[in-house]
Amino acid sequence: MTTRVPWPRIARALGLAAVALTGMILALLIAAPTSVDVGPFRSTFAVSPSLVGDTEVLLPPLGSLKLDTHEGPAHLNVRLDGLDRARTEALITDPAGISLASRTALDDVRSGVNRLAVRATAVGILGAMFAVALVYRRMRQVAWAGGLALAVLASSFGVAALTFNPRALKEPRYDGLLANAPAIVGDAQRIADRYDEYAAQLEKMVANVSNLYNTVSGLPVYTPGDNTIRVLHVSDLHLNPAAWSVIRSAVEQFHIDVVVDTGDINDWGSEVEANFVASIALLGVPYIYVRGNHDSAVTQAAVAAQPNAIVLDDQVRTVAGLTFAGIGDPRFTPDKAVNPHGTGESGETADSVVQAGKALAETIVDSPNAVDIALVHDPRSAGPVAGLTPLALAGHAHARSVSMLGQTRTRLMVQGSTGGAGLRGLEGEDPRPLEMSILYFDPARDLLAYDDITVGGTGLAEVTLKRRLIEKPALVEPSVTPS
Repeated sequence: MTTRVPWPRIARALGLAAVALTGMILALLIAAPTSVDVGPFRSTFAVSPSLVGDTEVLLPPLGSLKLDTHEGPAHLNVRLDGLDRARTEALITDPAGISLASRTALDDVRSGVNRLAVRATAVGILGAMFAVALVYRRMRQVAWAGGLALAVLASSFGVAALTFNPRALKEPRYDGLLANAPAIVGDAQRIADRYDEYAAQLEKMVANVSNLYNTVSGLPVYTPGDNTIRVLHVSDLHLNPAAWSVIRSAVEQFHIDVVVDTGDINDWGSEVEANFVASIALLGVPYIYVRGNHDSAVTQAAVAAQPNAIVLDDQVRTVAGLTFAGIGDPRFTPDKAVNPHGTGESGETADSVVQAGKALAETIVDSPNAVDIALVHDPRSAGPVAGLTPLALAGHAHARSVSMLGQTRTRLMVQGSTGGAGLRGLEGEDPRPLEMSILYFDPARDLLAYDDITVGGTGLAEVTLKRRLIEKPALVEPSVTPS
């Protein structure tokens, strides 16, 4: 006997579910947002459907923080609407006010999330039941709608709770104005000091935002840790004048100690282009440079002529408490493509890139001081220094990447193009973005964290900042001779 599939019943059930879920979602969007006081802030917590979960903290008009806090279909939105005048004045008059507000921030947020969950559950169930009542006008269907909404909301909040990631507050992504980024995200040294304390992360974030909102004149000021060493890594400016304004802004706002440029500051290495490097002197901090394959001897000499520039060509220098070893690219190929490995590159030319890395490795081995950072232009030159230094910086590829060199402790960080690939970046429909990174070191010269900064390809100050903390790799004893 053939069993008939009850298609009409299935269709009616799906229709009922669609009406109920639509009513639930509309109710959540309209009536679920909950007002919560977090320290001195008036804020609004809301929940919305999502495929990836996560949390977004809106800081109008400064920008937003995106946090990978949880999985599931429930997306948490937290909007800071402003400062409550009375509570803010109380904080200002009480020397311990800011500290107390920071310590209670975790309880405020936890209470707000709980209130939002309860309100959203009630509102969602009522919304689903009301929508089904309007369409079907039968109590049985209305009851089924309420049960369905309860099951969906309970499972969504349950998944969020089970997948909660307290580490998310350590690696926020900031979208907004470049000038505001350091004040919002905070100082890496302070974050590392409380690496495993979720509550302290939240306290720091609230304190940062409090300071930012309380700044009524000028741009927000970034207050670095006393001992944190900040290195700005740029590369492949390719004659783009917009890069200098972005670099200057990062130097000033993030209180950079030293700028590192891994080459291709010019396009053709000509005498005319040499004047482009004069902006180095305006930065007011040491500028360490290694030559790229688009930089000529003329380019290198022009950089060396700047009062704050340090050119490394198979040399070692200590700057801002860190020891750098660098070597220039052995090629001068301005007519070649600038993508990784170039085009039409001979085996002899490719071998010269590796040989440059071997020469630098020998210099590092012979150095009386332990080298903290190796600088090369082409990532292939970094291979021979594996195991000889904790960090190697490169460029050339016009694409960011971070990897460990073999089974050693050496981390290779390849920078994108701080110049948006120069004129080449304008060949596509959209300009290439400008990319740079800020590296944070502790007094022991260990890399704590880094911020990847991406600026719109037009050179405007709209920025995306992603902070990543460094997890210590398993150490492998370095070889005593370069590979």
